[in-house]
Amino acid sequence: MKTVAFHTLGCKLNFAESSTIIREFVEKGYTVTGFKEKADVYVIHSCVVTQQAERKCIYALRQAKMRNPEARIAVIGCMPELNAERLRKEDSDLLLLGNSNKFELPDLLDSTTESIDKKPETFMPSWSSEGRTRTFFKVQDGCDYFCGYCTIPLARGRSRSASLNETLSSISEATAHGCKELVLSGINIGDFGKKNNETLYQLLCKIKELKNISRIRLSSIEPDLTTDDIISLMAENPCFMPHFHIPLQSGSDEILKSMGRRYDTALFTEKVQKIKKLMPHACIATDVITGYPGETEKSHEETMSFIEKTDLSYMHVFTFSERQNTRAIKMENQVPPNIKKLRSLELHELSERKKLFFYNQNIGRISEALFESETLHTNLLGYTDNYIRIKTPAGQELVNSIRKVKITGIDADGICSIDLL
Repeated sequence: MKTVAFHTLGCKLNFAESSTIIREFVEKGYTVTGFKEKADVYVIHSCVVTQQAERKCIYALRQAKMRNPEARIAVIGCMPELNAERLRKEDSDLLLLGNSNKFELPDLLDSTTESIDKKPETFMPSWSSEGRTRTFFKVQDGCDYFCGYCTIPLARGRSRSASLNETLSSISEATAHGCKELVLSGINIGDFGKKNNETLYQLLCKIKELKNISRIRLSSIEPDLTTDDIISLMAENPCFMPHFHIPLQSGSDEILKSMGRRYDTALFTEKVQKIKKLMPHACIATDVITGYPGETEKSHEETMSFIEKTDLSYMHVFTFSERQNTRAIKMENQVPPNIKKLRSLELHELSERKKLFFYNQNIGRISEALFESETLHTNLLGYTDNYIRIKTPAGQELVNSIRKVKITGIDADGICSIDLL
C-alpha cells in the first residue's frame, strides 16, 4: 500500500483543501503518514503571501527529497501559479498543480506531464476538522479586490462560490461526523454568492436553521462587507459566536487609499462600535501590515494611535513583503528593513497589551466553552464563545463538549484558567 505525506502552508483555506485532497487519497487506498516520515508521495500545499512562505515551501521540498529521493513530489496551490520557475530550478521532475487543478492530484500522480495549468475558475467546496470538535468549511474562493500588496487574485483567481443550496448540502456532509463548531472560511467570504445574486447574509440565515451545528463562527471578513444585517443577525442568534476578524491593515487613511482598500478608518470604527454595542463581550481581531511603501513615521503613529483607541481584542501583525506583479513593488519610498522591524515590534507589543486587557475584562464572566482534543501539559484546552483560550485539568471526557465556565485568571502563557459550572 502506497503512503502519502502532506505539508500545508498558509491560510485556513489551504488546510481545509488539504483535508479534502487527503480524503481523495484515502479513497484510492493510500495510507497517510507524517511529513517527517519516509513516504512514496510528498505533497506540499504552498503559499505566496510572503517571501518567508515561499522559503518554507522550498525548505519542505528539500526535506522531502532527502527523506526519499525516489518519491513522487507534488507542489500544489499558489506557488505553482505564480513562481513555477523557482520550483523548477529546485527540481525539474516536480508535479506542479495550481489552485484549480490540485483537487485532481490523486489522478495525476502517474501523469508524464510536468505541470497542469488552468485558470482558477471552478469552485471546489472543502473542509477540514480539528479532531472532531471544529470544522473549517470553505464557502468562497478568490478575490476581486486587487489590493496593492496582494497576489491572491493572481494566484486564486476571481471571487466565486457554489450556490446557496449546494453550499448547505456540502455543510451537512461536512458536519455529519458530529463536530460542534462550524467555521466559515474563504479568501473574501463577504463576497459569497455575488455571481449567483445571493449573499452571505442569506447563507447565514439558512445555516442557523441546521439542527446538527451548535456553534457557527466567521473567519476574516472585510470591513466594507460586514453589513449591519450580518452584525444584527449574529447578535440575535446564540448559535453565532461573538467573534469577528476584520482586517484593518493600516490606521492611516492615506496608506489605506494607497493600498487600494475599500474603506477608511471612520467606516472601520463604525463597524467596531456597532458590534460592541450589540455584543459588548465580542472578540474583534484584526490584521495590520507595517512598512508599506510610503508609510512615514507619522503614518505609523496614526496606526498605533488608532488601534490604541479602538476597541480591538488583538491583532496579527505582518511586515510588508515585496511580491512580484503587485503595484506596491513598483512604488517609491520603500521602508528600510530596520525601520519595518522596529515598527513591527511596537505593534506586537500593542497587540499583547490589547489582548491582556480584553482577557482581564472577561475575568469573572460566565460563558460557554467548547473543549478541544488539544492538551498542554496536564491541561485540556478549549475556547470560549468569544474566542478566549482556556484550560482545565479535567479529564478527556470533556473533549467535544460545550460547558458553562467562569474565567478566573490568566497564566504566564496567556491562557485563562476557569471554573467549570
